[in-house]
Amino acid sequence: MPEPEPPAARHSLDAHHADLVVFGGTGDLALRKLLPALFHSDRDGRLDPRTRIIALSRGGLTDADFRGKVESDVRTRLYPEDTASWDRFLGRLRHVSVDVGGAGQDGWRDLTRLLAGYEDVDRVFYLASPPMTFGPFCRAAHEAGLVTPRSRVVLEKPLGRDLEGARRINEEVGAIFGEHQIFRIDHYLGKETVQNLLVLRFANAFLEPIWNSLWIDHVQITAAESVGTPGRRGYYDHAGALRDMVQNHLLQLLCLVAMEPPARGDREAVRDEKVKVLQSLRPIEGTEARRFTVRGQYTAGELDGTAVPGYLDEPDKTPPTDASRHVETFTAVRAEVKNWRWAGVPFYLRTGKRMPFHRSEIVVQFKEVPHQIFPGGGPNRLVLRLQPSEGITLHIMAKEPGAGEVTPRPVPLALSFADTFRTRVPEAYERLLMDVLAGNPTLFMRRDEVEAAWRWIDPIIATWEADGTVPDPYAAGTAGPAAARELLGRSGRAWHEETLP
Repeated sequence: MPEPEPPAARHSLDAHHADLVVFGGTGDLALRKLLPALFHSDRDGRLDPRTRIIALSRGGLTDADFRGKVESDVRTRLYPEDTASWDRFLGRLRHVSVDVGGAGQDGWRDLTRLLAGYEDVDRVFYLASPPMTFGPFCRAAHEAGLVTPRSRVVLEKPLGRDLEGARRINEEVGAIFGEHQIFRIDHYLGKETVQNLLVLRFANAFLEPIWNSLWIDHVQITAAESVGTPGRRGYYDHAGALRDMVQNHLLQLLCLVAMEPPARGDREAVRDEKVKVLQSLRPIEGTEARRFTVRGQYTAGELDGTAVPGYLDEPDKTPPTDASRHVETFTAVRAEVKNWRWAGVPFYLRTGKRMPFHRSEIVVQFKEVPHQIFPGGGPNRLVLRLQPSEGITLHIMAKEPGAGEVTPRPVPLALSFADTFRTRVPEAYERLLMDVLAGNPTLFMRRDEVEAAWRWIDPIIATWEADGTVPDPYAAGTAGPAAARELLGRSGRAWHEETLP
């Protein structure tokens, strides 16, 4: 399907004039996600003509150098022939060399001069940098006089490695910025399917009566990647799948599935309900952590006919350590929400590297009909696909055409966002960046929400560390260790892909 023509000469009436200051502006996240998202927004007419994008790094680049880097790294991937859109976007870009924590102050003075006279404009500091820089950057920006009442700060994950670390970061940033100015970003919440989950639940009357333990058997939330960790083992050794994916992405999806309908339409109502879900999670610790969680680490295997190395043999700047042997690249968790709506309904969370498929999805499996009169019938399922090919599929039972016996079989009622709405589906960062510029915190995590998630995760990590055992091995190209299948198999259930016809 051809791309729609961009509204190059038109800008949205609700576009917000702002200065967006990106710390780590020449890094991987900025070049791979943030700048492409901003270009798409500009091309679609959603950026105010006066909005500036100011990259901060230690690279010693001029404005022209930075624009040249964006042209070579980003333009070559996105509509290189659209000269008008690129000329407009490149004109927004600036670069300032700043060394946070360094002795020199020249960079801060340069940034101060660049921002002078724009104090009455919204000022967004986007920290596309490691979490240990969050506090120092905020203090330095404050000491330079750059934090105004109209300033906001965006924090990328991971927000610490545990509850104590998250609290420390929150306190350091909170000493400079008010909670209403802090936007803790989780890009999963910007995905079209995630936002459609709220519409699906709360704008359709037929779902709410059956969205509970009376009708739903269980929920599966999966974020599977076929890629490994080449060049990232240093980071992954200190994070692991539980910290990297479950504590933020998967728990956020669980919250949106399990939350109560917000009582009000204001921006805090959704976040209030998400916190209640996290506070209702049944603690998993000690013997229960051993029973209801699975850890795995991929070994050498084959993906799409190509041999790939195991985690310990992935190319990296540093050799594997003892921490490398103990870190999980796969985890599965059986969670429960202890409230009236969900009592007794298991939520299975799963994420892993080097899986045989690249897929993020939510599967809501309903219970069997009370009395099955057709042999071969099965349960209904609602599948929300986050990636790839975002969409929603409801699997229902229908009669197979033909004379003779009635033979039911599952058939999908599918909604593809791209095919149905005949438009490009925006990337998650596009929506979230526009919400930051507008000052809308609905899809961002509040401090109590982050800390509640860590409060549930920490006992699992503590049990694993106390046991001192290594994760179960699984060959690259397989769907995790056998224990992951047993996690569901003990109650007669199976992962979604194992039951597809």
